[in-house]
Amino acid sequence: MSGLHPSRWARETPDKPAYIMAGSGRAVSYKELDERSNQIAQLFRSLGLKTGDHIAFQMENNEHFYPLAWGAQRSGLIYTPIHTHLQRDEVEYILANCGARAYITSPKMAAAASIRQDQVPAAFFYSIGGAMPGYRDFLAAVAEQPLTPIADQASGSHMMYSSGTTGHPKGILPDWMPATYDDVPTFLKGSAALIGYNQDTVYLAPAPLYHAAPFVAHLMAMAYGGTSVIMEKFDPEQALAAIAKYRVNNSQWVPIMFIRLLRLPEEVRRKYDVSSLKRAVHAAAPCPVDVKRQMIAWWGPIIDEYYGASEAIGTTWVTSPEWLAHPGTVGRAVQGEIHIVGDDGEELPVGQVGTIYFSGSQRFEYHGEAKKTQSAYDHRGWATTGDVGYVDDEGYLYLTDRKHFMIISGGVNIYPQEIENVIATHPKVADAAVFGVPNTEFGEEVKAVVQPQDMAQAGPELERELIQWCRDRLSHVKCPRSVDFDPQLPRMENGKLYKQKVKDRYWG
Repeated sequence: MSGLHPSRWARETPDKPAYIMAGSGRAVSYKELDERSNQIAQLFRSLGLKTGDHIAFQMENNEHFYPLAWGAQRSGLIYTPIHTHLQRDEVEYILANCGARAYITSPKMAAAASIRQDQVPAAFFYSIGGAMPGYRDFLAAVAEQPLTPIADQASGSHMMYSSGTTGHPKGILPDWMPATYDDVPTFLKGSAALIGYNQDTVYLAPAPLYHAAPFVAHLMAMAYGGTSVIMEKFDPEQALAAIAKYRVNNSQWVPIMFIRLLRLPEEVRRKYDVSSLKRAVHAAAPCPVDVKRQMIAWWGPIIDEYYGASEAIGTTWVTSPEWLAHPGTVGRAVQGEIHIVGDDGEELPVGQVGTIYFSGSQRFEYHGEAKKTQSAYDHRGWATTGDVGYVDDEGYLYLTDRKHFMIISGGVNIYPQEIENVIATHPKVADAAVFGVPNTEFGEEVKAVVQPQDMAQAGPELERELIQWCRDRLSHVKCPRSVDFDPQLPRMENGKLYKQKVKDRYWG
């Protein structure tokens, strides 16, 4: 297939929706997407932005997100969607780190109003969707531009930033740009084949677009001529309604979404016809085994899973039938080769837990962070993002947790993710964070902080119930010694739990 880009589909299927905003029902055709992205590219050139320059944008999920992304892409720019919940100092750090020449935002972004414009490199500040002091009207500026392509179209790329759960977020600059603006990188073509994008795809990824997985997934659905269904904000019942209304056949999720879907009353779940779904892919965090079993029982053996990272150092993949034969696995390598490495730097045998490395994959760099880039690679050129796990004798990978959150209690290594997965399946629990806290005798002990379904139930009785729930399912050394309660744990819409923020309360 030659030419994988919205501009192709604007010629071949101009009236077909490139994407639909699920909440408002607003459909944007390929013709409109192509024309608007052309105008945005023209605006960037009129501002003096050239191939290789950086821009950044910070917005809620809205209809302007993808014209902006495609306008930057066909201008040859490096473009960074910024996490919508970051505070002023964090946004300023990213703008400085990536050297953004333009910052485009929305009045809904609290940090934007306080950005110190004289302390960041951006020369151009634009607002979409309302007036903001110190910001130009982006849509008005775009409307003045011609609908025709710029003369020097070139291939640009996204540069995502890590979630920053354990420090400053890191800009991840991929090393796989295609030769021409109207093509897809080879690495992403491989991912597209696994996920199954084509012109018949109706794609739902009900997550915030600043996060790498949904952002790139929708880009790819449009590159292949499908239709994306974009939720303004995740809601479990509304996600089912979108599947039924738009006959969604391909989708991507994170485990916390599965948990919230399963918590819907049975009569609500039965209201919506999800039979159009042919594939549901999930990633971002390990899925509790009982949760995934229930989802497969509900939706059928259409649930595939992958493990990877924005750094694209390696990828695993597992289908439902494979997973049912190897419960808890995140699959076997489909990109790169897995190595489990011990603290001494030596590769560990099958079944032993260690840091996960990949070899044979594409290289990456953390933008402006040479030391951090170097620390991600070992002396053999194998790369890691700090996750911990093991492989079985068939090559299936199992995750335990990030190395940073491993608990060492009395000399025993304990991985919180396993405990969180068990607690999350308790019917009175909405979310859970597990980590180590100081213990004078053992060094650390296991602590759980739980967000209950009903805060009125929080207290000693539920604490005892949850500890016993764990002791019935896990080795007692892994079980929490105590449980605290929090009305809202800091889990972002991208599915990641910002556990460090909770842990810091106990370590100071």
